[in-house]
Amino acid sequence: MKAKGENLGCIFCNAAARDDDSNTLILLRAQFCFLILNRYPYTSGHLMIAPYQHSSRLTEIAEEAALEMMRMARLSETAIENTYWPDGLNIGMNLGEAAGAGIAQHIHLHVLPRWKADANFMSTVGNTRIIPEALEETYSKLQRELNRLAA
Repeated sequence: MKAKGENLGCIFCNAAARDDDSNTLILLRAQFCFLILNRYPYTSGHLMIAPYQHSSRLTEIAEEAALEMMRMARLSETAIENTYWPDGLNIGMNLGEAAGAGIAQHIHLHVLPRWKADANFMSTVGNTRIIPEALEETYSKLQRELNRLAA
């Protein structure tokens, strides 16, 4: 079921097919899914969980992949809370372009930390996001915590 590189035109399939996780920002690989940082995060710590199976519909992926996505969401929740101490989390999935999916051809579950009054003025007014931390630093912090939790 771990069909790496099913559709190399897809950013998720392309990342999964490569062996350089730090460059593709893959934090964790499991049997049916992988955890990857969002290259264009809404907040520091914004990550995504994607199945290896290339599909645009949740109902089309293997049952084991759907269950693993939820297990990884729970692990992500703990890792983000232990690393960033947010006031809350958004966990969600947009299926289809009309629902707001930026990459509609490959489902993925977003997990991102939120803080009270964290509305980013720049993204509202100037279509620019200001993230207080480099992706490499976010990657290092979350990977360290995920490794600790998995031990």
